[in-house]
Amino acid sequence: MKIHDLITDTDTLAELCERLAKSDFVTVDTEFMRENTYWPELCLVQIANEEEAAAIDPLADDIDLTPLWDLLCENEEVLKVFHAGGQDVEIVYNFTGKTPHPIFDTQIAMMAISQNEQIGYANLVESWLGITVDKGARFTDWSRRPLTDRQIEYAIGDVTHLSKIFPKILAKLIKTGRGVWLDAEMDKLADPANYANDLEIAWKRIRSPGRNPTVLGRLKGLAAWRETEAQHKNIPRGRIMRDETLADIASHPPKKQADLTKVRGLSNAWKDNDIGKRLMKVLEKAEPLPKDEMPDKPKRGAPLGKEGALVADLLKLLLKIRAREIDVASRLLTRADEMEALAAGVRKLPILEGWRYEVFGKDALELVEGRLAFAVKDGRLLMTHVDDVRAGMMAAAQDEVITASEVGAE
Repeated sequence: MKIHDLITDTDTLAELCERLAKSDFVTVDTEFMRENTYWPELCLVQIANEEEAAAIDPLADDIDLTPLWDLLCENEEVLKVFHAGGQDVEIVYNFTGKTPHPIFDTQIAMMAISQNEQIGYANLVESWLGITVDKGARFTDWSRRPLTDRQIEYAIGDVTHLSKIFPKILAKLIKTGRGVWLDAEMDKLADPANYANDLEIAWKRIRSPGRNPTVLGRLKGLAAWRETEAQHKNIPRGRIMRDETLADIASHPPKKQADLTKVRGLSNAWKDNDIGKRLMKVLEKAEPLPKDEMPDKPKRGAPLGKEGALVADLLKLLLKIRAREIDVASRLLTRADEMEALAAGVRKLPILEGWRYEVFGKDALELVEGRLAFAVKDGRLLMTHVDDVRAGMMAAAQDEVITASEVGAE
């Protein structure tokens, strides 16, 4: 594979992207800094196909990344391959307002062909290529220039290894017929709505303090205010105010600015500073959350109770068995709250639709309705249908009768 020098000019980048546009897929990774900023600072982009790889310096003077964004977001013929790519996709969205498409994430794909819930990149490389990744450069300052040869070598390795691993994963998905299992997960990763910074829904990221419309209205206003403050200062939102503090103020709003000093997590400076004044104005203007914006109630049937909780525990055991049997990550099949809803009587659930129903939901429903049981065979816990058990017992009993009759005949 040809490894290019660090790309720092637009013409070289455009030539690279023109060649990569003829590929079936490209592997993509980014290096960024976001510890001290609201917006992640893009410091390096790595990209490769099966023949060549390069690192692109977005901090280089006068470089225009348009050829790269066009390749990632406009070219529908080239599959974009990431590993745990959520933050990488977010960065592309921040620059372009679009997301890479079509998209493939090897971490998500591994859930369909192994029991790994969130396999790390180093473990992925070790398991597929037998190569130990040098993590020494992982936590370096990627914004500092010039970059060292070690940093660039480490960064490009992320996409060169991935370009060898992806075809292997794809072949296994095709062989097992599980590619369709991932369609919804990949679509979710590429959905721009996941990355849109909508101030109107910022409050939904915070653990809701109950369902009181007045409290939630204050929370909505405060969350939008915090985003605006953090964006203006370009600092992490948590440095303006932590989620717990925001929720506490929404539930127990201070009557005057001086009372902010009584709020846990705020310093004495809040009693008379400008940001405290802006916060109080938000509280004054906050209105109850409209009925059509109220969060949905949890989808539950009757209260679980002790018996229902036991059924839910049996479902979790069934999930472990099935995940082991078919070698799939249990998180791809269902979640704990969904199994509790099934045990409580809810029947409109993703687990009872499509491939999930065929792979797991059908058995889960039969367990809840008393048609499935557990059995131990050769020291292994297995699932067995009650009707099969009964048929086996009847057959065994019939054999005993026949044997007894033969003995009597002698």
